[in-house]
Amino acid sequence: MSASPSIDPRQPYFFFDFNSPFSYLLLEQHEKWPNIPFEILPIDYLKLLKHWGQPMPGLIPSKRVFMYRYALFRGEQLGIPFKMPPSHPFDSSKALRLAVASGGEIGCIREIFRFIWKDGRDPSTEQGFDDLCRHVGLPDGAKMIELEDVKASLMANVERAIELGVFGVPTFVVNEQLFWGEDTLPMVLYVARSPNWLEAAEVQRISNLPRTAPAA
Repeated sequence: MSASPSIDPRQPYFFFDFNSPFSYLLLEQHEKWPNIPFEILPIDYLKLLKHWGQPMPGLIPSKRVFMYRYALFRGEQLGIPFKMPPSHPFDSSKALRLAVASGGEIGCIREIFRFIWKDGRDPSTEQGFDDLCRHVGLPDGAKMIELEDVKASLMANVERAIELGVFGVPTFVVNEQLFWGEDTLPMVLYVARSPNWLEAAEVQRISNLPRTAPAA
């Protein structure tokens, strides 16, 4: 990788991948987010898994089934329309680069998510991506995503995420602290209101627990 971009500790981030149904569900709750200026950044989460040596979650059949059922349950519980695409995981690289090419505009990002997780479409096929570009109002999207600065920006997002310690999506980063998962929103809201909680004695103790080697 190239040198990582500098990290501004004051900048809050939201990292996502279009492969993540929980990223979709969390962005659909944007009106509930803390009123702070999150930079919303697409990343290829497979590169995160590779960096940290983590297996893909779908490799465990029972976990795969649970994950899809839980995503559907959360969508129904939250009143958010939800429909799985025809296969998963899919190649999200074109959709991610399209989000970068759009300038990271939240309306475009939301519509890409809805194309996939509300309409149940696959953005990785040639026809699916053409339909997605028309859906978000970027008919030249196929050309836009091939620009070198678009590809470089997406890689820079991954490098920034790794430098911050991000290990999955969706992830909020506030004051360089990580909050992973759709169901972490209440914690993000709590910490935004009560930032000193992270300095509490018990929080500090469990954040620095020694690691015990497993028995052979």
